[in-house]
Amino acid sequence: MKDIILMKQGETVLKGLNRSRFEKLLIADIKSRLTEFGRFKVSSLQSTVYAEPEDSDCDMSGAFEDMLKVFGIVTAVRAAACEKNAEAIAEKATEYLGEAMKKASSFKVETKRSDKSFPMTSPELSKYLGARLAAAYPGTKADMHTPELTVNAEVRDRAAFIHSAPSQGAGGLPRGSNGRAVVLLSGGIDSPVAAYLMAKRGVKLIPLHFFSFPYTSEQAKRKVADIAGILSSYCGNLTVEMTPFTRIQEEIRKNCPVELLTIISRRFMMRIAEKTARHYGCGALITGENLGQVASQTMESIEAVQQCVSLPVYRPLIGADKEEIVRLARKIGTYDVSVLPFEDCCSVFTPKHPKTKPKINSVLEAETRLDTEALTEEAFSMIEHEQIMTGRRYYDC
Repeated sequence: MKDIILMKQGETVLKGLNRSRFEKLLIADIKSRLTEFGRFKVSSLQSTVYAEPEDSDCDMSGAFEDMLKVFGIVTAVRAAACEKNAEAIAEKATEYLGEAMKKASSFKVETKRSDKSFPMTSPELSKYLGARLAAAYPGTKADMHTPELTVNAEVRDRAAFIHSAPSQGAGGLPRGSNGRAVVLLSGGIDSPVAAYLMAKRGVKLIPLHFFSFPYTSEQAKRKVADIAGILSSYCGNLTVEMTPFTRIQEEIRKNCPVELLTIISRRFMMRIAEKTARHYGCGALITGENLGQVASQTMESIEAVQQCVSLPVYRPLIGADKEEIVRLARKIGTYDVSVLPFEDCCSVFTPKHPKTKPKINSVLEAETRLDTEALTEEAFSMIEHEQIMTGRRYYDC
């Protein structure tokens, strides 16, 4: 029998009567992603998803690495399948993990027997396999406490499987299982991490980016497209809503108190985000705001900005330390692109002394000098839709 990929489901198995809906979304996502690597048969049994190659030329290494990025999978491992008898299992273990056994100084065997009709208990099979492996590889000692290599044997309904330690998966919930939302995606460190965290909770993302040409460069837009490309390796293909913001920022600068420029700019962003969200049937907005990090992220500023929209605003980073955010940005691969020196529109016309505790009445009074509805509608009508295919990159970081 063939080398296959075993994937353990996470929270999906806890969904009770709704479990089938979550599993269908998970299986559909896995099948879609695997088409890039060849023809696979995908099935689910006993909280495990099986991906079996149907052709000899399937890219198993590429498929396995991609499966580690599937939301809804907590662990994944490449495994060898064999008939459910002790001799076949021992032969497969000796063959399949031969190189690993030669390299390891010590090993132990762990067995899981979900098929209770199998004649040997888990400890009995572990002892049998351990003896066979020790005889085949006398240079590798058995160690039940701190082994360098753990040999896993699983006896399931359909077959027996041999593998080494599983790799950590992405976790979370299947893509699209919890609705969709617009995420305000800048070129910075925080918003891509916020997008990732909400996608991990099953939210389908519509990224919205604001650019202010000629104050921001074409490279800044490419940078955001690259960030979206990295996110797409977890979220699937994305379409970034590239929104022109120059005219709005210039109108604010001409007509409003300079210390309120950042707050009023953010309010326009939220209005456009809400309009975009309602256009696509989204249920929420997502931002990368982090309490106290900058002037526009004080309690008073956040309240003043949120006041202009009625959709829920999710802020998954609101209580995180910057080091935590950077660590996660590095893990998911967005950090090196985020720190490239191409400014986004948030740095355009930034006041030297922005209001950190704006009064909502002062903000509303300043906005009376602007045609907020017309400016919002104009920017929304000029949005450019940029499709991002999975894994797209411009910069070699």
